[in-house]
Amino acid sequence: MKTIIQTPNAPSPIGPYSQAVLVENTLYVSGQIAIHPQTSELILADIKSETTQVMENIKAILEESKMDFENIVKTSIFLLDMNNFATVNEVYGSYFSKNFPARETVQVSKLPKNVNVEMSVIAVR
Repeated sequence: MKTIIQTPNAPSPIGPYSQAVLVENTLYVSGQIAIHPQTSELILADIKSETTQVMENIKAILEESKMDFENIVKTSIFLLDMNNFATVNEVYGSYFSKNFPARETVQVSKLPKNVNVEMSVIAVR
């Protein structure tokens, strides 16, 4: 049995998918990009603010699911330019205090809406 997770505190999906799906104790969060949920504007001023918005969107979905960053067991990060790795890593790491999740970071040729970073996570209660 699956439960669809939807919160106004994260951007609405830009396609036929859910913000997240909860199956028993496992939460699958769809790829998040830097769309501000209240204005629907892309936050692309710099990679730090873009990554921060992505993390805030993930945070909102986790909170809607009664979880937080400590519940994340797996993260996938997609970068348009691997030269942004250090900055993305710095912002990403600031949301965790211990017990970091498993993760991969890959460079891709293009992302939705021409953003620079997209992240998806899996969290467990």
